[in-house]
Amino acid sequence: MGDSIDNYGTVGYNICMIILGLDPGYGTMGYGVIEKNEQGNCRAVDFGVLKTPAYESFPVRLCMIEEGVNALFDRFAPEEAAMEELFFSKNVTTGIAVAQARGVILLTCNKRCGRIFEYKPNQIKQALTGYGRADKGQMQRVVASLLALPHIPRPDDAADALGVALCHAFTNRFSAMFGVK
Repeated sequence: MGDSIDNYGTVGYNICMIILGLDPGYGTMGYGVIEKNEQGNCRAVDFGVLKTPAYESFPVRLCMIEEGVNALFDRFAPEEAAMEELFFSKNVTTGIAVAQARGVILLTCNKRCGRIFEYKPNQIKQALTGYGRADKGQMQRVVASLLALPHIPRPDDAADALGVALCHAFTNRFSAMFGVK
């Protein structure tokens, strides 16, 4: 899967919660797993992407996404999951396919932990940078800095997923506002 992070041998780091952040997509789904300790500090555990091959039929790709999300739950046992809300830009056809993939992700997360939260892109930017219109480069630098990573997480989908997980870690005390209804 992704880039396992194993350079945090911090003594006394009591894990309070494991959060799975997801950047939905049907061709590429980003994921980021973070641990939050009792003091509210976070560290990256793993991040990466799940890719589905374009030559497969759409239903098979959706099944691959379900299997991938289940594998993340099996491997990391997150207590909560967070994902970015769907943002429609110009291509409605792509948006519909992403929405269907998002439905599979929501269903799988709900079955696995029952605690799934959604954040708008500007909410994520606001929580991490203090500015709801931060650009992608700024967001990636902040994610790397907050998680004390030696470099910006790649690909972009993985960095976005870590950003979603961090947003949730920083705002989960308001979880009733962001939980999937």
